[in-house]
Amino acid sequence: MTQTTQQPDLSILASAKQGLVYLTANDWALVADKAARRHFKAGQSILQQGKNANGFYIFLKGTATAHIPPQGPFRTIGPGEVCGEISFLDELPATANVVAKGAVEAYFIDRATLQSLFELFPHLGSRFYRSLATILSRRLREVIGTSSAPRKT
Repeated sequence: MTQTTQQPDLSILASAKQGLVYLTANDWALVADKAARRHFKAGQSILQQGKNANGFYIFLKGTATAHIPPQGPFRTIGPGEVCGEISFLDELPATANVVAKGAVEAYFIDRATLQSLFELFPHLGSRFYRSLATILSRRLREVIGTSSAPRKT
């Protein structure tokens, strides 16, 4: 992917408040360079509960709905956000169905590629996992209905 093509994408990713917030501009450039761009149409499945994802998605454009059957939709995923992160972490099948609400454009990065980046750039791995921990903490708080506001000490 050319640097000119990456610029708008990197701007979206770096400014996302619900995404991988601890990644630096250089981290994003490394990830974007190794990621595959995927396109989904409205109603198309991005992840299916019970199926292996073998990586995760970072949304660039559009939104999708995540839900865990038999419950209804529980959250919308938009630009800068990720899905497939739980499967990425535990190497087990997806925990939710994620379906595109409209046209969606996302980066997909597989586990092996990302792990090789972490071996070359250990600080990228540290910032990546810290970001995932923050995302999962916030999402768990949303599910159980408690405030995601930081505590003052």
